[in-house]
Amino acid sequence: MEKDLIEYIAKSLVDNPDEVSVTEIDGERGPVLQLSVAQGDIGKVIGKYGRIAKALRTVLSAASNKDSKRYSLEILD
Repeated sequence: MEKDLIEYIAKSLVDNPDEVSVTEIDGERGPVLQLSVAQGDIGKVIGKYGRIAKALRTVLSAASNKDSKRYSLEILD
């Protein structure tokens, strides 16, 4: 569910929604979602001063509270 949510939001933000991919891996502190977008769209996902990235992490945190899991979000270059 969390993976689909982040993918949906990211596809809404970028110019090339076909190049958005979200993968889930196991990290040291719990599951990690890795968001990958086209090279030209990285700025749109991070936002000015990282505000959009912070908002994505906040939404992810709120959505993952239901499952009692603590997800992390990484934005890959």
